[in-house]
Amino acid sequence: MKFSPFVLLLSLVMAGPVQAKAKKIDDYHWTGVDRVVAIGDLHGDYEQYLKVMASAGLINGKGKWTGGDTHLVQTGDITDRGPDSRKIIDHLVKLAKQARKKRGYIHMLIGNHEAMNVSGDLRYVSEGEFKAFTTRNSAALQQRQWESQLQWMRANILTFEEIDLVAYRAEWEQRVPLGWVEHRNAWSFSGEYGSWAKKNAVAVKLNDTIFLHGGISAKYCKLSLRSITEQAIAALEINDPTVETIINDSLGPLWYRGLAEEDETELFSQTLDNILERYGASRIVVGHTPTGGVVWPRFDQRVVANDTGIAAHYGSNTGILELTAEGATAIYGEQRIPLPVNNSGREGYLRAVIETNTDNARLKARLAKMLAPPAEDAGETGNGDADAQDGQESPVVTEPLPGICR
Repeated sequence: MKFSPFVLLLSLVMAGPVQAKAKKIDDYHWTGVDRVVAIGDLHGDYEQYLKVMASAGLINGKGKWTGGDTHLVQTGDITDRGPDSRKIIDHLVKLAKQARKKRGYIHMLIGNHEAMNVSGDLRYVSEGEFKAFTTRNSAALQQRQWESQLQWMRANILTFEEIDLVAYRAEWEQRVPLGWVEHRNAWSFSGEYGSWAKKNAVAVKLNDTIFLHGGISAKYCKLSLRSITEQAIAALEINDPTVETIINDSLGPLWYRGLAEEDETELFSQTLDNILERYGASRIVVGHTPTGGVVWPRFDQRVVANDTGIAAHYGSNTGILELTAEGATAIYGEQRIPLPVNNSGREGYLRAVIETNTDNARLKARLAKMLAPPAEDAGETGNGDADAQDGQESPVVTEPLPGICR
């Protein structure tokens, strides 16, 4: 059967406009992505993870992908603090295969906590996390580890015979519980989760937006997105904590907090503009620095701080970010609130967010700080940022030379 050109044209009109097709330029750059959902730090809270994924329409009640061609960006720190990091990673890996069949994509980025697990820095690994790795062989593996410890102590401690081994072992088992050996094997550079981590990027650019965990400082802004990831993976493989590298530097992309916490001065804004220009971007989305429950736009939405504290450890908040051709929207459960394009709109936006969670004292404190008259010696930064700093991790470090990165 033949159709006239008029009939073919009519069919196209009735079908609606042709959707842009996402195009992968390379592993770090995509264009033509119709919808992006960005989810911040999850810290081992599987139930909260499922909750925010469902609120964005990315999964159904059975945990299957329903996001179509949406690109999901998880900006790192799936691990630590909560007990279910392993469940979240396993689910995302499975979900990524389902998404690709629907022309969607899941970008899982490296956060400082993923790097810490690979490197053996286990300060924030919860008891439940180790328990998730236990097997029927865990006691035997723990005993073998203890025997290796004793062998080392005999060879290196002159006063070994004076040590109360019963008391020492009780203290040692607090640091090396059942499941510790399996966890370390799985997170080693060649283990199941170490191998998963080293396949992930540190930063990606989708359309005009860069996503990463901590941020891009002037110290690293001349590196390409590819080079940032390659240097991070190389540092993880060498794994020498005595050397400052891109993965443990407080100005590095996994730890840097400046984009989320620095005062929004004209001088720092110039640095940000230069960074965005170098990467051909108009916005940077970061996690890492908890906001207390709000997807927070900064520098007239050229930065979005998106670690809203989803995990129970940080308040079980629900805020996540959606980017479409219509603009940036924050999703809070069933509520959707457009992000203000300019800083002048942040008060009204914050009041709307508070209405979605009237029990959140940190959001109310943020609003009060925003409305307070500026201190005489503080200048008019107007950032309205509350006490977002974790307090237990790397402190914010001021840019040494604001305005550079040309």
